[in-house]
Amino acid sequence: MKIFENRSVVFLTKHRKEKVIKPILEKETGCKLVVVDRFDTDMYGTFSREIKRPKSQVETARIKIRKGMKLIKTDIGLASEGSFGSHPVAPIPWNVELVLLHDKKENLEIFGTYEGAETNYSHITTKSYDEVLKFAEKAGFPEHYLILRPENENSKLIIKDIFSFQKLKEAFLWCASQSRTGEVFVETDMRAHANPTRMKNIEKATHDLLSKLLNLCPECGAPGFIIKDVVRGLPCEACGLPSDMSLKFIYGCHKCKHENEQLYPRGQFAPAKYCNYCNP
Repeated sequence: MKIFENRSVVFLTKHRKEKVIKPILEKETGCKLVVVDRFDTDMYGTFSREIKRPKSQVETARIKIRKGMKLIKTDIGLASEGSFGSHPVAPIPWNVELVLLHDKKENLEIFGTYEGAETNYSHITTKSYDEVLKFAEKAGFPEHYLILRPENENSKLIIKDIFSFQKLKEAFLWCASQSRTGEVFVETDMRAHANPTRMKNIEKATHDLLSKLLNLCPECGAPGFIIKDVVRGLPCEACGLPSDMSLKFIYGCHKCKHENEQLYPRGQFAPAKYCNYCNP
């Protein structure tokens, strides 16, 4: 893409996320991803909770981009932020990955996302090393790292970078010896370099970003002709009344403000199970 060709895009990361982002971004846009790994991005929050993330996922990504652009004096930057928790409705672990690009020169901010249950995010508290081994197997250890603490998740004592069975046993014995109850808190390590499943999700979010960038405005040719609004009210197949499903998507251009409507993006009728009248 001409507007990105040979431009230096700064990317702050200390967890090797460039492994999946760099080849995709450089191949599709012609830019050069400049990785800055000397900056401690953990200051903006850690998954293991030593440092709480004070800002939202999106705002933290923006902060990283601004810091990166200042460090290497460029006008375009990229950031990756993840979050883990429970699905808002179902009791299953949920991962949301965000890859944000900000181009100050083009006044463009656009992001790609992955959202889904493909994650090994989990934890246990136990006195039994056999239970730890069962947990480790389910978590995909040793390819997926583990983190251990004495007693509970609030302990300030923590052992990271556990990626071998020898280290796992040593960490368990030490944590048990430091625990007043003899219990050990074991959790999956959600840092990107320590979690291949998460790394794949970051890759998916990067592909989503590229698909949006490559969707050009039909009027001015600017990248990022994306969905700006969703109009709901797709008629029910049974009763014909408006449902909560999408009737049309409104695509918009950040540059010339041109808009297009895509009618019936998911078909002309909604299944009755999504109708508030047929299935209240």
